[in-house]
Amino acid sequence: MFHLLRYPLAGALLLLLSALPARAQINMEEHDRKPYYFGITLAANQSSLRLTHSDIFLHQDSIMVAEPLKTVGFNLGLLANLRLSNRFDLRVNPQLLFANKNLFFKENYPKRDTEKKVESIVVSFPLQIKFKSDRINNMRVYTIAGVKVDHDLASNKSARMAEDLVKINKTTYGFELGAGFEFYFPSFIFTPEFKISNGLNNVHVKDPNLRYSNVIDQLHSRMIVFSIHLQG
Repeated sequence: MFHLLRYPLAGALLLLLSALPARAQINMEEHDRKPYYFGITLAANQSSLRLTHSDIFLHQDSIMVAEPLKTVGFNLGLLANLRLSNRFDLRVNPQLLFANKNLFFKENYPKRDTEKKVESIVVSFPLQIKFKSDRINNMRVYTIAGVKVDHDLASNKSARMAEDLVKINKTTYGFELGAGFEFYFPSFIFTPEFKISNGLNNVHVKDPNLRYSNVIDQLHSRMIVFSIHLQG
């Protein structure tokens, strides 16, 4: 007893373990037989652009550095899950993404550092196949793979009088890979998930009248997402 008083955290853990039943209660046993179910998604993202320099960048001495920056944003979404078999599900997870994909330029004439903010409000439509493990009491592991189409509501593609901008296309398509855990509670499923989401098409809109755009050949979107799904 005196040892527990000296180490209160250890004592609290021991008391918690002693209070657990000898056999774990299985929550939501009928859920695995549902043909479909729904949920909501809350997520944080780290986004950036993969940049490829143009030939002009190598033959000019005004802009010495052009590189992407990583920024943090958040996602809100809905989830619909269709059971295909004991191992596979088909999942749709439309989301609204708020993210900036900024670019950094170091100039020689005049000498200055410039950060160009590329704001994005994206409606994303992912379609994924989910491969799930056997359920272990109230926990399961799964992986996902799929494709997506993104539409940027804040795209500056049609902007005019914008000599200092880098224009970004409205539509991106790409692939997603990830993994997560499902924790079953009496009335809902708590699901933390980690995934990478990369665009396949070039989103850079070339314009010879834009000085910062001239040093860029291609831009591809990249995103790392940590999500919490709450499912019923």
